[in-house]
Amino acid sequence: MAIQFTTSDILEKQFKTTMRGYSQEEVDAFLDEIIKDYEQFDKRIQELERENRDLRTQVEEAPRSAPAPQTSTNFDILKRLSNLEKHVFGAKLYE
Repeated sequence: MAIQFTTSDILEKQFKTTMRGYSQEEVDAFLDEIIKDYEQFDKRIQELERENRDLRTQVEEAPRSAPAPQTSTNFDILKRLSNLEKHVFGAKLYE
């Protein structure tokens, strides 16, 4: 979804006036608050994009020689558990 309005679009927006229209001062005040929000959103987006670029750079520059973490299979886990039981309950359990 693309951003449809900029802060200047909001600031420069002119509304037609009618006899039973809205208070121009109230509309202007509300649009001023919207502009402040847009500016905060824009700042936050820029900060996040900068942080994202920095993190991507760190990932790309990270050493690739680090070994992958070893994962245990179910067999390895059962074998370890068996050894632990032997140690805790004694060898008599398996005789």
